[in-house]
Amino acid sequence: MFTDEQQQLLSAVRRFAAENFDEQTVRRLMESDPPFDPTAWNRLGSELGVLGLSVPEADGGVGGTLVDQAVAVEELGAALACGPMFGTVFLVIPALVAASAGPVRDDLLAELVEGRRTAAFAVPDRAGAFDAAAITVTASGSDDSVTLSGTVTGVVDAGAADDLLVAAVGDGGVSLYAVAADGTGVERTNQLTVDLTRPQAVVTLSDAPARLVAGPDEADRVITHAFQVASALLAVEQVGAAQHLLDVAVQYAKDRLQFGRPIGSFQAVKHRLADMMVDLEHARSTAYHAVWALTEGSDDPALAASIAQATCSAAFSRIAADAIQTLGGIGFTWEHQAHLYFKRATVDAALLGSAEEHRSRVADMILDTASAEKPPRVADGTHG
Repeated sequence: MFTDEQQQLLSAVRRFAAENFDEQTVRRLMESDPPFDPTAWNRLGSELGVLGLSVPEADGGVGGTLVDQAVAVEELGAALACGPMFGTVFLVIPALVAASAGPVRDDLLAELVEGRRTAAFAVPDRAGAFDAAAITVTASGSDDSVTLSGTVTGVVDAGAADDLLVAAVGDGGVSLYAVAADGTGVERTNQLTVDLTRPQAVVTLSDAPARLVAGPDEADRVITHAFQVASALLAVEQVGAAQHLLDVAVQYAKDRLQFGRPIGSFQAVKHRLADMMVDLEHARSTAYHAVWALTEGSDDPALAASIAQATCSAAFSRIAADAIQTLGGIGFTWEHQAHLYFKRATVDAALLGSAEEHRSRVADMILDTASAEKPPRVADGTHG
């Protein structure tokens, strides 16, 4: 249940999305360069404060919670809003918030929160988790003059980013650095992706100048936190997009006549729509539970994030496919919005780990610590 303030935020973001991210605008932006509207992005930060909802006021944010951020993300996900949301809001801003204060971190965070700059997270993950062994970038030089070399593939939003947050291995271990995306020694090659609203690029660094954001003593914690927040927010975004598709399918079932009756009156269509709603509500519960776990710190955030991703990725994919089945032939065409959401579902299902990988992680986290004397606790709907 959202608070009155969160309901007002939801309404404000929904109005903004309707005005700036209607279907025709999304189609135009996803094929433009850059693939988003910088003016609208700036307004999201400076006017609505949406980009820094969970950032402390001392760091230039509005001092809200991750739940507030999730409310806005769900609405933007419903509209397939074009912009570097994944790179900037899901990953880089949470990483900077978790990092210790410093000139580099503070200046970059303030610019991102206000929407004056954008960023991407050039850190490989293992199914949405930090793995130092997966890092392919190396750092060399002294603290005052560090350069990075290496390649990172599949970096979401890198093509249009102003700054890159890059994990690199140096003498002391893994550190996190800020690199100017258009600076010396940086090459970005756009990759061909299914979802044009969520572009990806290969980032190649060749002695690129870098500034330290988080040293070896805290990089693990900072990166882990960023991936967990991103997993939760991605789940919430998937819920928003799935809700929109369900609404579209239900309305079509009411309007489309066959044999003189709305197709929604047929049992097979009713059952499909009901199954879609059950999938959606299950996904929404797991997504907001993950957000709550990260906000309150009273539940295992790694476990909650993996449950959310395993559930929401699968639910969004199923709902996208079932919506197209409900819509019939029109749903397969370029002219209908459903195929845009289907492509988003397909790409999202592979970001930060697949549903299968997260189910495996959940099993490892629960079963590996179980014993005959201490079996894993399974919620059964009873108290005690």
